[in-house]
Amino acid sequence: MKRRTLDLLFSIGGLGLAVLLLVVGVVLTTNANFANDYVRDQLGAQHITFTPADKLSDEEKKADCLREYAGQKMTTGKQAECYANEYIGLHLKNMAGGKTYADLGEPQSALREQVAQAEQSNAADLADLQKQLAEVTAQRETVFKGETLRGLLLTSYGFSEFGRKAEQGALAMYLGAGLLLLLSIAGLVHAFRTPPNATFAAPEKDKVSA
Repeated sequence: MKRRTLDLLFSIGGLGLAVLLLVVGVVLTTNANFANDYVRDQLGAQHITFTPADKLSDEEKKADCLREYAGQKMTTGKQAECYANEYIGLHLKNMAGGKTYADLGEPQSALREQVAQAEQSNAADLADLQKQLAEVTAQRETVFKGETLRGLLLTSYGFSEFGRKAEQGALAMYLGAGLLLLLSIAGLVHAFRTPPNATFAAPEKDKVSA
């Protein structure tokens, strides 16, 4: 095969692949922009603001991100992750001793049974049992709300991570497209500088002995 033909084939193929990578990069960039804009708009609509630095508790100050974002409005996935894990998570742990909504279901059910039995027997500790039930019920409802908000914020964080990965993928596509474009241009230049009759890996002719 002629060297010029081979150079042209590789160069044209490289240009086609560069265009393909460029298209993929544009698609990834579009997806990344959508993810970032969506997360920003959804979080911004919640009007959540981090506690100012001077009002953070000693436990809250131990979290680097709570100090970093102190006083800021929540608009990014990273901020949502911080608020969910370091702020809501901390308060839920302190409120229920690490127990979840599901964990509190058992003591709540047990107290309901005790209250029902106490009402039937008109037990002296009925009022105390009712108070305990009310406290556990209120605690469980609060934990449920906190866990729900925490889950939603972490979902927003996960969605933002998809956007970040898409940005990284788009950058890789653009770099690959640029490299292939340069190589293809170099191949075209080499093709037109190569003599028309030059061949690639042509077999050497046997030397005729004198």
